[in-house]
Amino acid sequence: MRSIIRPLDKYVLKEFLGIFVAATVGFPILVIVLDVTENLGKYLQRQLPPLDIAQAYLYGVPETMFQVLPAAVLFATVFSIGSFTRHAEITAAKASGISFHRFILPIVFGAMVSTVLGLGLGAMMPAANQRRGELLQERKSKGLDYRGNFTFASEDGRVYKIGGADALQGTLDDLEIERRGTGPAFPTYLIYARNARYAASSPASSPASSPASSPASSPASTGQVWTLKQGIIHIMPDDSTNFAVSFDSLRDPNFREAPRAVMADPRAPDEMGFTDLGVFIQAMERSGTDVNKFRTARMLKLAIPVTCVIIMLFGAPLATSTQRGGAALGVGISLATTIVFLMLVQLTQAIGDKGLVMPELAAWIPSAVFGILGTILLVRVRT
Repeated sequence: MRSIIRPLDKYVLKEFLGIFVAATVGFPILVIVLDVTENLGKYLQRQLPPLDIAQAYLYGVPETMFQVLPAAVLFATVFSIGSFTRHAEITAAKASGISFHRFILPIVFGAMVSTVLGLGLGAMMPAANQRRGELLQERKSKGLDYRGNFTFASEDGRVYKIGGADALQGTLDDLEIERRGTGPAFPTYLIYARNARYAASSPASSPASSPASSPASSPASTGQVWTLKQGIIHIMPDDSTNFAVSFDSLRDPNFREAPRAVMADPRAPDEMGFTDLGVFIQAMERSGTDVNKFRTARMLKLAIPVTCVIIMLFGAPLATSTQRGGAALGVGISLATTIVFLMLVQLTQAIGDKGLVMPELAAWIPSAVFGILGTILLVRVRT
């Protein structure tokens, strides 16, 4: 290990990580200051406690850090390599038989660590963003907790027509559930209920069960279940038969979707992880909703952390040109590259959202562009 990890590697990695940590922590602080300046009056109008506002900004740190990681890696790469170049440390390394590619290997390792950090922050973001929204009462102010007159399709082919849904209370109004059957063994049925509530299952609370329910889908295994109130079931084995039964309370084990999944909440990309967002996209596709923007947002959860390594490969050879321009040129290169990268992300995201390019492919276009340019610069740099 001593022959692989040299004192020079530790020195280079230390310089890189020092700047990287400063940028990773500094950018979120700057974003918080700007956001407080812009939105503090709005939060005070909602009569939010100051402690809730402060906690909300703390919960917003993972998302901000996730977004600025590529810029932080670029700044750390440009400033550290620019410093090494100005002080002739790279020249001394080359004179000792250490190539430029070998010299920046610790920085490549640091960029990989930032990628892992990005994936970890991406896993923390959904719960943190959800808590932040609760503290700032974003849903209440935007009316995102209620939706009226919409249709939802479940995984098992049932169609729900809902007059009103309140995700905060976990209730539905004027609910119709329709399942198309194939004959007497698998009949068509239509359920109407005046209202429904999503709550913990209790065997004694619901005397009736949904038609064609199976033991495997028993509500006891899920913890929470929809209970329908004051309704009627129409069972139609064929076109000429209609068997109707009214009910006061019916527990539906086949209705497994949580209130927010039923409402197809538009804030889902911010409050769901990669896997959960995939399930959400499938549910929205069954309901006939355009999901391109959600597919793009889902893939960006992977593309942005990976970009940390790619943008480092782009910035490393570029930073060798800062030896005469000093820190000012390094700042200029970093800011210009960051702005171009963010503009490219926004552009390709819009293309993916419109379906002009496959959304998953659109999310990787900025990484591909900078990866190609970085490879060309890395090959051409004097080693």
